[in-house]
Amino acid sequence: MADFAELKIDGKKVECPVIIGTEGEKAFDIGKLRSQSGCITLDPGFANTGSCASAITFLDGEKGILRYRGIPIEQLAEKSTFVETSYLLIHGRLPNHDELDAFSEAFNEHSMIHEDMINFFHAYPSTSHPMAILSAMVCAMSAYYPEFVKERPAQEEIDRIAIQLLSKVRTICAFSYKKSIGEPFVYPRYDLSYVPNFLNMMFSSPTHPYKIVDEVVRALQVLLILHADHEQNCSTSTVRLVGSSHANLYASISAGICALWGPLHGGANQAVIEMLEKIQKDGGNVSKYIAMAKDKNSNFRLMGFGHRVYKNFDPRAKIIKKRADDLLNKLGIHDPLLELAKKMEETALKDEYFIERKLYPNVDFYSGIIYRAIGIPLNMFPVMFAIGRLPGWIAHWKEMIQDPATKIGRPLQIYVGETKKDYTPIEKR
Repeated sequence: MADFAELKIDGKKVECPVIIGTEGEKAFDIGKLRSQSGCITLDPGFANTGSCASAITFLDGEKGILRYRGIPIEQLAEKSTFVETSYLLIHGRLPNHDELDAFSEAFNEHSMIHEDMINFFHAYPSTSHPMAILSAMVCAMSAYYPEFVKERPAQEEIDRIAIQLLSKVRTICAFSYKKSIGEPFVYPRYDLSYVPNFLNMMFSSPTHPYKIVDEVVRALQVLLILHADHEQNCSTSTVRLVGSSHANLYASISAGICALWGPLHGGANQAVIEMLEKIQKDGGNVSKYIAMAKDKNSNFRLMGFGHRVYKNFDPRAKIIKKRADDLLNKLGIHDPLLELAKKMEETALKDEYFIERKLYPNVDFYSGIIYRAIGIPLNMFPVMFAIGRLPGWIAHWKEMIQDPATKIGRPLQIYVGETKKDYTPIEKR
């Protein structure tokens, strides 16, 4: 088989080397296309364009496969913790006992935020969206920890920033929630591990200490692991694009948080809950809304079904569905939205319209139900996504900044505006 693809444009021949990944993925390297032919490619949404070569996450949408550093997501969700998975993504391998202990201890060391940053929370109105506060506070960290703001930080400096961000972000998120409900901040505790510490900061109050429930901790662990990375999605690509200018990690992560905020990305699970609540208030007629979803003249959109990449069942959705069932059963919670969601899934998966289009439930379809059971409000859903996605963002920024072949991101365009015309001054009155 030839190791290049041949393009013929206006009588010119361009040879594009074929790049083959470790899982057999193939790509045409078009790095010299413009210089040799004067042409560029046009790919709206970058659906057919690879922006980089990465060793972090493998995703096969046709087969429903997701692996972090080669390890199947199913195994990590069952056996790992969020802290261990974060180490795996950032360092490229699972830690040994001593490394994991040191990594976990470092989270406690860096869990507090600079006390002066509390002033930011007091300055925001109580109606502020937690994502607005989170993105601003992460960017502001570059002012409070300037010793790490370097164009090319050393390996040990990157590792220190990674731990610092992972630890402090959960504190910022919990504080932003407390600000929104007018309750005093609950500071992190050194005797609690990552997830219990976050839950305690979120839900404890001076009069009602939060009771740690193992099933809740495990459910949230799994959600964070499933969200930890997902290849070159919108927010991760944003982190890499911003970072390609050698912007510091704080600024790059802040940009990723803003990208995640969109309802088509990190806000999708909130949209699912809002959709289910709407259907429930309308009598719970699933067939009616399934029919509306198929009607091209209807404005109704079935949220939580289908995925840009997966053309098979999202492997994360299977894990979350079971986890939602288990959690609600163990807590003795009857959530009518879960029953409604399962009925919608069952109805849709028997419908030829959805089968032909390979529209299966994605990770967002059931995750919001778990958040509801835990007590996390709707406006915090994208914030939870950001906490989970943080180790993936850090891993991609680190991989990119340490790759000497990285170039600053600068997409081109095809201009479709007016052709040259002369300036016409405004007539004098």
